[in-house]
Amino acid sequence: MTQPNVLFIITDQHRADHVGFAGNEVVRTPNLDALASRGMVFDRAWVSNPVCMPNRSTIMTGRMPSSHGVIFNDRSLEWTANTHVRRFRSSGYRTALLGKSHLQHGMSRNSVMQAPGEPAVFDAWPDGWDRLEDEEQYVDGVPDWPDDFYGFETAELSINHGASVTGHHYRWAMERGARHEDLVVPQTADNPRRRGGDVWWQVYDPPYGEEFHSSSFVADRTIDFIEGAAAEDSPWLAWASFPDPHHPFTPPGQWYDRHRPEDMVLPATFDDPLTGAPEYLRRFQALTVHDMNYWVALAGATSPEVTRAAMAANYGTIEMIDDRVGQILAAVERLGQLDNTMVVFTADHGDMMGDHGLLLKGFMHYRGVLQVPMVIVDPRRSPGRTTSLASSIDLGPTLLELCGIDPYHGMQGVSQVPVLDDPSASVRDFVLIEDDLDRPQRMPFPTSIRTLISGTHRYSRYNTGEDSLYELGADDECTEISATAPDVRQELIGHLADEIMAHSDKARGAPVA
Repeated sequence: MTQPNVLFIITDQHRADHVGFAGNEVVRTPNLDALASRGMVFDRAWVSNPVCMPNRSTIMTGRMPSSHGVIFNDRSLEWTANTHVRRFRSSGYRTALLGKSHLQHGMSRNSVMQAPGEPAVFDAWPDGWDRLEDEEQYVDGVPDWPDDFYGFETAELSINHGASVTGHHYRWAMERGARHEDLVVPQTADNPRRRGGDVWWQVYDPPYGEEFHSSSFVADRTIDFIEGAAAEDSPWLAWASFPDPHHPFTPPGQWYDRHRPEDMVLPATFDDPLTGAPEYLRRFQALTVHDMNYWVALAGATSPEVTRAAMAANYGTIEMIDDRVGQILAAVERLGQLDNTMVVFTADHGDMMGDHGLLLKGFMHYRGVLQVPMVIVDPRRSPGRTTSLASSIDLGPTLLELCGIDPYHGMQGVSQVPVLDDPSASVRDFVLIEDDLDRPQRMPFPTSIRTLISGTHRYSRYNTGEDSLYELGADDECTEISATAPDVRQELIGHLADEIMAHSDKARGAPVA
């Protein structure tokens, strides 16, 4: 196996337990399950940040959000940031990003708050570098595109979520006969739809067929790229980046009918009163989705009907992704490259989906949001399952070692190759998780959270002065145990301080010889 190819499959807002290979008996994911049977399944994989842009930038760079600078969905990854993709490209690989990028905040500009005064650091890059994901640029054509996008020589983007079709995805759909008025779907309650939206406008069947949906776009463009690289006999790295199952939950056509809301079983923690949890979580638990002032705002799950509808549509969306993943893997096999291709499957973060009476994601440090599916397939190694700790930040260093490519200065993740060789091995004792907002703190809402995951516990510290400690696996994080386990709390506070120091950035702006 020389210069193995890399297929990196990533979904958005996808819970670790919303796949068949994690034991879910309702959602049907035969292709992902088959993939898992060929690789190492990481049953304790966690994010470095539970928000899209920070964790995607961490996966790309192998660095924590406080180091690469993207601490929230309100700023773009620095244009000159080094990435594992850049290392692959400089080693002779063809590289492509197909689908959601969200390395730039084009689709998140409504989350930006104007900073007071001048910036701490002035932008030194060419004008327009951070506007490549502004969806309005793609209505009349594709804007001028650089020959390098964070290491990707090719990038074809699906910029928004749900039924909204933008970016290269929009141009692709129009060329295939779609109608503009069906594709440009506003993220509001008055959007066009074929069915649904009764209990919550973010659950519906879009006004176009599945052939135009984002999952179809990602599969089509990924297969086209792989076929082109294979024809050139070039090693390749392809990011197949699905915007789903992120809300709005809009599985098209047959996928909308895959599950009935009335068949969905609410999570066991749905009625958790959040005793001992930080005050702001109890406040958000009381908000329904109809109180949201923006479609990505925090919300509670106070309506069983809304939660069941979201679960059913979420499962249908995941099953469509699974079908398209099967198409991509079939193409790799058809091209005779299955035995020479590493495959990663993961997500950027999870979704509360009714756990603890909460919905969606953001500043809620429970397992539903913090834990993600993770599978690494290396055809040279035996498949297996491991309970060893892993983090999103480890994926870049792991792929570089697997492919014999040197890492770069400042990478903070650790390679999981020893665990791929032996599932009982462990390369980390803790996982550090960051969460930050650059805006004024309004009590009791925190603007900084630090969470430490050990093999047995989750400890979270908030800049409101609150903290919380849970024993993982004991009762689904319902019983806060700081008062009953003070020694454990004190020990984890010390380890948290150590991990924060270990992940402080010492490389940014380092002198170059």
